[in-house]
Amino acid sequence: MDHFETIYSRRAVDYHRMIAAEDVDDNLPAALYEIGQPHGKRILDLGSGTGRIPLLLGSQAAQLIAIDLQRAMLLENRHQKELTFRKDLPKVDWSLVQADMRQIPLVSGWAQLTLAGWAIGHMRAWFQQDWQRQMRSALAEMLRVTQPGGRLIIIETLGTGSLEPKPPVESLAEYYTWLEQDWGFWRRAIRTDYQFGSVEQAVAHTKFFFGSELADKIRANRWRRVPEWTGIWTRDNT
Repeated sequence: MDHFETIYSRRAVDYHRMIAAEDVDDNLPAALYEIGQPHGKRILDLGSGTGRIPLLLGSQAAQLIAIDLQRAMLLENRHQKELTFRKDLPKVDWSLVQADMRQIPLVSGWAQLTLAGWAIGHMRAWFQQDWQRQMRSALAEMLRVTQPGGRLIIIETLGTGSLEPKPPVESLAEYYTWLEQDWGFWRRAIRTDYQFGSVEQAVAHTKFFFGSELADKIRANRWRRVPEWTGIWTRDNT
């Protein structure tokens, strides 16, 4: 089990606390509303984690299904959904399914909008010898479950602690190029900065995930607002 798998299986609460501070300017929902036009659609969220996409788009959807492989992430996902019913927030509901995105348990053409956020890119590290085959299975499933004319959106990192958008490692750069050249996705980059109350809070809430290098950078720059770039890759199911 690698670093991120350990976090997703054992530290879901810490993970959600971290991402709650992300995208201080709300650039991600603005971009997803523009690109995905979610209102009234059947939405499928793959690698849903602790519910970031359902919390952003669920109130717009006719129906939303969130799928993740890790039970711990789905439990926190459910908790976040329940909080929308306890707080003075728009009431959002969605279905949760534990499954592998390479074998999606839905009929073909169910979704009108299919998203995979910060999920497929992990396969580049988890399956170093055959990452294209593994990703191809996930992408083929995305296409299968999305109705003709529907839209696919993949969200991945373009760098945390970076002042310009760029893949943080060469292996992800290779994956992004493959998405664009072999699969016909087009990319849009947005800022999704984290905002914390103090420098030490920024370190405490990010070091477990991003490691010591980012923590040192945060301290050196006295960042309470940690810069981050996110890529949104889009294509239609034609």
